[in-house]
Amino acid sequence: MTRFAPVHRALGMILMLFGLAMLVPLTVSHVMDDGAQRVYDEVFLLTMLCGSFLWYRYRNTPRDLNVRDGFLLVVLVWTVLPAFSALPFMIHLGMSHTDAYFEAVSALTATGATVMSGLDSLPASINLWRHLMQWLGGMGLIVLVVAILPMLGIGGRQMLQAEIPGPMKDNRMTPRVTETAKGLWLIYVFMTIACAVAYRWAGMSWFDAICHSFSTVSLGGFSTHDASLGYFNSPAIEWICIAFMLFSGINYATHFLALTGRSVFIYGRDPEAGWFVGVLLVSVFVLANYLWKEGTFHDMDTAFRYAMFNVISVATTTGYSTMDYGQWPMFVGLWMLFLCSFSTSAGSTGGGIKMMRALLLYKQVYRELVRAMHPAAVYNVRLGGATAPQSVLFAVLAFAFVYMVSIVSMTLLLAFTGLDTVTAFSAVVASVNNTGPGLGAVGPATTFAGLEDFQTWVCIFAMLLGRLEIFTLLVVLTPAFWRK
Repeated sequence: MTRFAPVHRALGMILMLFGLAMLVPLTVSHVMDDGAQRVYDEVFLLTMLCGSFLWYRYRNTPRDLNVRDGFLLVVLVWTVLPAFSALPFMIHLGMSHTDAYFEAVSALTATGATVMSGLDSLPASINLWRHLMQWLGGMGLIVLVVAILPMLGIGGRQMLQAEIPGPMKDNRMTPRVTETAKGLWLIYVFMTIACAVAYRWAGMSWFDAICHSFSTVSLGGFSTHDASLGYFNSPAIEWICIAFMLFSGINYATHFLALTGRSVFIYGRDPEAGWFVGVLLVSVFVLANYLWKEGTFHDMDTAFRYAMFNVISVATTTGYSTMDYGQWPMFVGLWMLFLCSFSTSAGSTGGGIKMMRALLLYKQVYRELVRAMHPAAVYNVRLGGATAPQSVLFAVLAFAFVYMVSIVSMTLLLAFTGLDTVTAFSAVVASVNNTGPGLGAVGPATTFAGLEDFQTWVCIFAMLLGRLEIFTLLVVLTPAFWRK
């Protein structure tokens, strides 16, 4: 269709860029001779050929991307790229198409849910590929493309606005959108390097340190071990992970402004950062005390250690675990899932509705209560010293409604297929919020491998819906989008 020729051209460029990323596991496979060399050779060539064909076929497209093209391109990137990245799992590990695609979508959306077991014995290149995909997906492949390929005319602003999470997508840190994307990625890369060095200092091997730095900074949660970070049983590693999870859960625009302004006081002026840290710390203390009182742990120090790590891990939508918190009292697991629905900041690598939307919803409810008591009162919803436009408030209300309807609908759908209520609900919440493990049959001590194919595809849709901020995906599915 020539109507979407600019989309095909841009998708071809992104596929070629993604193919270049495959050189990393390909090189590791050849160096370590882990048996997956031929697979990556074939997948790399296939990806580059498909990308080259699309680009060459539509290279002379006369126009740039428009807003509608930007939405379609983002959806295609997050649905087409997993098909290519799943090929090593299918060819080398013999996984079914459904399971391989689930694993790839979970990686690229930085969800962290897995159908794999025996991670400790996986070929090094396969493990590295899983974590590298999370790292690329954490900040967003679209943002990367806008940062390094502005000269190719692929409509950077439309792509960036469709990709960046949060209700205020028009806010930019720099006048040029490409410089904004570069600023985000420079901080992202610097944090990843710092995280890897810290993990190595704490006792990880270089391979484990690099892989876990990818999944920590992206808030993805994949691990090279079945026992996740519990494998290391190291308080030092846990504290390093907590620090970087908290850092990644804050808006990257705030990091950028703090770095360029050389002032930590920028964080104090971010209305989300204070609430983000405050809500998590209060939750940790409350739940640690609850676990101690309930007898889950015999002393407060142990309860605090495990509550601190696992609560922050789930709340930031990372999904690491140091023990099977599915065996804790149900209240704790449900509270952790509740936290992952809103805790992280807009502009972070986390999932959920974001703290900014939660604050705007709270302030909107409060305004309605004030107006009920004082109909003539003028009360503006303000956040960070600025008045929130009515258009933003309406968008947030619509987002919250669709978010809740989506969770209820998919939970009922999974329950209809035979899943118990706890498993169905937690699988949907963990998928939509890009958290990873849920409760019940999809808890931290198990995988999603026990789901039937249809149930797995429901979770795939939920992961994509959450990663694309719901409306980006739903817009493309409406009939009006396809009308000329």
